[in-house]
Amino acid sequence: MSFGMRKSERVRFERGVQVYMMGIDGTWRRDCQLIDVSQTGARLCVGSSIEGLDLKEFFLLLSSTGLAYRRCKLIRVMGDEIGIEFLAREKPKRPSRK
Repeated sequence: MSFGMRKSERVRFERGVQVYMMGIDGTWRRDCQLIDVSQTGARLCVGSSIEGLDLKEFFLLLSSTGLAYRRCKLIRVMGDEIGIEFLAREKPKRPSRK
C-alpha cells in the first residue's frame, strides 16, 4: 500500500508539527515531525534511527508533556518517513443489567 491509498482524508502541514514517538513501556522516545494526519493515521518524518525499536505498538505524543497522545502501530517505512495507524481506543465495559 502506498502513501496515496488513504482510508480517510488527510490534513497536510506545510512545515510539519513537532511531535514525539514513545515506547509503550516508556524506555525510548524519538523526536519527529508530523507531516500529515487523518482520523485513522499519520505520516511522520523521523530524524534519528528507528532501527531496533519495537514499533508494533507505541505512543505518538502530541505535546511535550505527554498529556495529548494516541496509541499507534507502524504500517510502512520509506526512508526517513513512516506511516502509522492509530489504534482504536478500548471502550469501557458497561456493567451488565440484570
